Amino acid sequence: MGTHNLTTVSEFHLMSFSEDPDLQPILFGLFLSIYLVTLLGNLLLILAVSSDPHLHTPMYFFLSNLSLADICLTSSTVPKMIVDILTHSRVISYMGCLTQMSLFILFACMDNMLLTVMAYDRFVAICHPLHYAAIMNPQLCVLLLFVSVFISLLGSQVHNLIALQLTCFEGVEIANFFCDPSQLLNLACSDTVIRTIVTYIVTAIFGFFPILGIISSYYKIVSSLLKISKSGGRYKAFSTCSSHLSLVCLFYGTGLLTYLGSSVSYSPSKAMVASLMYSVVTPMLNPFIYSLRNRDISSTLKRLCSWWV
Repeated sequence: MGTHNLTTVSEFHLMSFSEDPDLQPILFGLFLSIYLVTLLGNLLLILAVSSDPHLHTPMYFFLSNLSLADICLTSSTVPKMIVDILTHSRVISYMGCLTQMSLFILFACMDNMLLTVMAYDRFVAICHPLHYAAIMNPQLCVLLLFVSVFISLLGSQVHNLIALQLTCFEGVEIANFFCDPSQLLNLACSDTVIRTIVTYIVTAIFGFFPILGIISSYYKIVSSLLKISKSGGRYKAFSTCSSHLSLVCLFYGTGLLTYLGSSVSYSPSKAMVASLMYSVVTPMLNPFIYSLRNRDISSTLKRLCSWWV
């Protein structure tokens, strides 16, 4: 495909999951259902945390903000995809693409940072239980949230600056269902080596460092739990981390493989499935994972449902 100058590129074409006309109503119903379940589940989780004084703790404070970030993350991609299926159009304007990319990175980074902060919260709760209230005070919680938002905004703007520096594209076909930043870099006709280096540097700063923080926290948690003589005490302590650990594995396992894999060997179908997992499925599963594995959340949700019924 011929090269397009930046001044002449006014739109990009997104990839669809299927071109079969008979599957379009099924895909429309599927993604609309997923989006509505994601909104309802995360809103219920936020409502449960805000309405129950017993849940006004650092862990649930970060969890409710994670749910809010998940709502925004899904809303940055799924509504556009639903409209595209309904209108049989895969076109997105150049500015619309940059806007979607910016919002997606912002809220994906927010998920990233909040998962890291929640790992630190679990580390303090298990390794320093007597000083937990003093360490995780409301001022520190707000500060950690502010830092998470700031770093997320920084990551979003760094990607925008990289995208704005691209002077030409080799095509307008984006091999994903949304404006994936790695795909825009793949379409650029600039030096491949520089593009790959930039991708790894940005991923290291906004991906590997938070992962190292999570791994460090859980290493200290496991080391502390091994010192507990009773197995029942170990299980009870670690059970408070199981939901968070499940989200970490699901989010990072699919997200980083997609981002880094685009620089090495790229498969459009695999990339779309992986992107779907961490940007759509994970936000939907978040409230279910916490509500099913957490008695406090479950009891509060049951009480809320009983009030409405």
